[in-house]
Amino acid sequence: MARKNLLEGLVDLPNTSANANYPMRGAGKSLVRSLDELAAQADKFLEGEAVVELDPEQIIGSFVKDRLSDDDEEFLALVEAIRVRGQDSPILVRPHPKIDARYQVVFGHRRVKAARQLGRKVRAVVKSLDDRSHVIAQGQENSARANLSFIERAMFARGLEDLGYDREIISTALAANAASVSKMMSVTERISAPTINAIGSAPGVGRERWLELSLLVGKAASAKILTDVLSNEAFSALPSDERFTALYRALNKTSRPAKKVEAAASTTKWQARDKTIRADIKNTGKAFSLSIKAKNAGRFGEYLSDKLDALYEQFLAEEGQTGD
Repeated sequence: MARKNLLEGLVDLPNTSANANYPMRGAGKSLVRSLDELAAQADKFLEGEAVVELDPEQIIGSFVKDRLSDDDEEFLALVEAIRVRGQDSPILVRPHPKIDARYQVVFGHRRVKAARQLGRKVRAVVKSLDDRSHVIAQGQENSARANLSFIERAMFARGLEDLGYDREIISTALAANAASVSKMMSVTERISAPTINAIGSAPGVGRERWLELSLLVGKAASAKILTDVLSNEAFSALPSDERFTALYRALNKTSRPAKKVEAAASTTKWQARDKTIRADIKNTGKAFSLSIKAKNAGRFGEYLSDKLDALYEQFLAEEGQTGD
């Protein structure tokens, strides 16, 4: 899949040894200029290392999740490609820090799953990495090649922060500036993990739409609608992008202010006996208009204006007499 040059203008990551603590010298130095450079940075973790074959059952997933689902057409295509021509590129694993004779995926967990499904061994590079280098390598590889959706990147960032990593490490792993990471965090703060998981990866939905949804979800009036939509079986049967749209529309309806319903206006017409003047009368209850037309309109209008005080006093007197 072609890589889009989404990160042009950002600075290079310094070259590092995977076995050493990742050097951090400011947020600016933790970013890269392009996806090609980001991919090259991830490739450095594989350079000069022997490729071995491992039993998928020896391999355990990363301690931080980067995908919401593997059950999509892209994964099925990967399984078929490996079945036909084998595994093109090795994955990266490290010796499991807590379990003997086991390995932990740094990147390539879908290739592990595909190999397990096909009953094949996995071509892998085994490298000793500390936790920080692990998450940086995982994030860089996924940013360059894995085509993660916005919400998957946001959930990966949330997972790293929950594990205690600072924003500089998260920016490095995702090749994202501080403002982008902040927006990711705001979405995952307003929308709960169960709700995000119910929607899924929504590959066709970008950052701005997720930000809009997060504002809608945060409204108190949205709680019941959110529960009703997520519990609907028809919602669960939809593709991920359509689940997002269905929830967005349901919540957006409640956020629109109700239109004021104005009372229907009554309209009548009046015409003088000599037909030299006529009037259109409109009454809404709160507004009354009298439009006088024809030959004597101007003169009769002035006459009425001069009589308004007397007419109003007469109106009050008659209202008092009837008790209305």
